Amino acid sequence: MKTIEAQNLLSMVPVLTDRISSVQKDEGRVTLILPRKSWLERQSVKWLKQPEDIRIHLDDLGSAVVSRCRGHLSVAQIADELHLQFGEKAEPLLPRLAKFLEVLEANALLAWQPSAADQNEKSAVNV
Repeated sequence: MKTIEAQNLLSMVPVLTDRISSVQKDEGRVTLILPRKSWLERQSVKWLKQPEDIRIHLDDLGSAVVSRCRGHLSVAQIADELHLQFGEKAEPLLPRLAKFLEVLEANALLAWQPSAADQNEKSAVNV
């Protein structure tokens, strides 16, 4: 039986996956570009004349979150920066941030890196 360790979302470090081919910034807003690479997607592009990539246009808050998902900041640090930048406009901040990150992860656009604190705990246990 596999044991799942409980982790605190606020200490986790999000990073965008390589599924996103590029990120375009236009007036502070971000557009994620996802190439359509699977066999079925390539066929739909070729025969059904669908676009070669999927473009996801984010609002100001989503753009701010995605631009901080580079593997350097924890979710708590991202939340603090968003609170400073948007103030009351971002409220309820933590539930919105958690749901947005959940949607990114569910669509394979986001992965998690261990935080520096988690790595220090594991190295201390292994000593």
